[in-house]
Amino acid sequence: QVQLVESGGGSLQAGGSLRLSCAYFGHTYSNLCMAWFRQAPGKEREEVAVIDSDSPPTYVDSVKGRFTISQDNAKNTLYLQMNSLKPEDTAMYYCAAHYGACYVGHHFLYWGQGTQVTVSS
Repeated sequence: QVQLVESGGGSLQAGGSLRLSCAYFGHTYSNLCMAWFRQAPGKEREEVAVIDSDSPPTYVDSVKGRFTISQDNAKNTLYLQMNSLKPEDTAMYYCAAHYGACYVGHHFLYWGQGTQVTVSS
């Protein structure tokens, strides 16, 4: 059972930056695919960024060049650095994980409770 706890959300104006953190624990081995998702009111959940130890991170097109996903294995923490934020980035952001490498069509078994990001114009 992998437990995930997000933090770092908040409210800010467009153009600003935030760094989300996701502390993870309870995993039985370190080979994890980890991701950030977001869901805005009335919209479907969207996979924002994905990372594992075997491949370069991948991003949804709308955040490329603005967001960076990273991982500190020593601290068991996943990060999402968000720069040049836009109102359309407003959403609840979730951390998610599954064992093994990331792959297209993968299913995330473990989820955090989410942290809200609100960007005003």
